[in-house]
Amino acid sequence: MDPLLFVFVLVALFPISEAQLDGEPELIPHASNNTDLRDAVNDMRAKSYYGFAILLQMVNGFAQQNRPLTFLMPPDSKLSESAISVNYIEEFIRSHAIPMPLTFNDILHFPTATLVPTGFDSKMIRINNRGRASFFVNNAHIVTPNICNGTFFRCHGIDAVIQFGNVSAT
Repeated sequence: MDPLLFVFVLVALFPISEAQLDGEPELIPHASNNTDLRDAVNDMRAKSYYGFAILLQMVNGFAQQNRPLTFLMPPDSKLSESAISVNYIEEFIRSHAIPMPLTFNDILHFPTATLVPTGFDSKMIRINNRGRASFFVNNAHIVTPNICNGTFFRCHGIDAVIQFGNVSAT
């Protein structure tokens, strides 16, 4: 095989980004993940969760790390009452995310008092399951289930910003 052709085939089969050469983690998503995120944001907007969609787009590298997630989205009225500093937007998004894509039917299988990890290491969500009509994550009631139903991202509307008082991983 011609050496030049061999190099071309090798580069085509094993692309290396500049970030990988520098030793930095690559935040470029797979095409399906990027499409799923775009679809999730569109679904959020369609159900009037504009504020959460904007916050998610501000930290889009977080959601594009090829990790499936379930977002628990407070309504715009509750987001506007929260003092979220620019430096803590990613922490806010992570604390309102479960690191696996769960439909509402999946979540309904969690019994009351189950602790579920969030995308933020030191914060846990406590489940209070009184059935489909009365399902709470910490202080927030899931009021609009199954807003996003993509492969990587699932979303559920909640009625409040999640509070983490005494619920922790330790």
